[in-house]
Amino acid sequence: MDTAQQDLLRLHLTPGLGRVALFKLYHHFGNFTAPLHAPPHHWQAAGVADKLYRKVPAENDRNYQQTLRQLESLQVQLISFQDDNYPPLLREIHDPPAALYLRGKLPANDCFAIVGSRRATSAGLRLTRDLATTLARHNICIVSGLARGVDSAAHRGALDAKGATIAVLGCGIDKIYPPENSKLFLDIQQENAIITEYPPGTPPLAGHFPGRNRIISGLSQGVLIVEAAEKSGSLITGDFALEQGRELFAIPGALHTPNSKGTNRLLKEGAQLVTDATDILSSLWPGQPTIQQQGKHNDFANQLDEAAAKVFQLLSHEPRHSDGIARECGLTPMELSAILLDLELRGGIQTLPGNNYIRS
Repeated sequence: MDTAQQDLLRLHLTPGLGRVALFKLYHHFGNFTAPLHAPPHHWQAAGVADKLYRKVPAENDRNYQQTLRQLESLQVQLISFQDDNYPPLLREIHDPPAALYLRGKLPANDCFAIVGSRRATSAGLRLTRDLATTLARHNICIVSGLARGVDSAAHRGALDAKGATIAVLGCGIDKIYPPENSKLFLDIQQENAIITEYPPGTPPLAGHFPGRNRIISGLSQGVLIVEAAEKSGSLITGDFALEQGRELFAIPGALHTPNSKGTNRLLKEGAQLVTDATDILSSLWPGQPTIQQQGKHNDFANQLDEAAAKVFQLLSHEPRHSDGIARECGLTPMELSAILLDLELRGGIQTLPGNNYIRS
């Protein structure tokens, strides 16, 4: 860890110094290092009690040094709200984490959350895994909470596609909960990301999971609830999704099945109905190619000159009119017409009626 991360860790390990106080310090001082070198009355000016100043662990504090060694041995990164690699969508919510502990690597893909019952039906688990696999094949990162049931199936589905997934924990980064998900935990960590806002050693207490759920939805452009009873914790994630301006989706179920009561209520209240991955893709990512198609498109674009590549990158599987393409590329109609004809002859695009174009 660099010095800035170590300073943030000391603040994060300070007893009684929670997320709200951390942000008060951040907004007052402009970073998480200056508070450690400021006098106590500056903390008071930031709206943080000076008694907390005296509780900040020293650099030679035994617990701090032990935690630092533990994080380094686990290859854990500590990401602060001010860092460039902090997830941009998460930064936009009204109560973002001040710090995130990360094992693995955060994917750059767009994210979509899938959550649901810990006691899901076998049909629900199969559907979850299939949906996650299809979305991951379209380069969508699947976010969930590593819980039993639907969460585990969602992560597994993304891994089946060799796609991206993020597991958000309601405990410390050194804890695997539930214990039976230890292999899944390690599989995700190898190529993807495990994150939490809780310091190492934090147990998986029930009160931590609503906070975890706001991160799941905060990372994502949409949230799908697969199966949920009337008072399911998954519905909390749905509430956060709506509060954060995310799209909410649900899968319908039999009227008198307990695991369908929550999802059916969401559908009555306006959640988007999902029967297959197309419902999600067409709503959030219309025309999104699969990873395989994207690879072919990239190979094709690499063979083009700069102007033709720019035109090709603007096109997708959704029709685009030539006038809009010309405006974005800064080309005359004659220049654009020649490029479009060349792209069509090469097999990269197709012409549709009304001067509209799509990728082949």
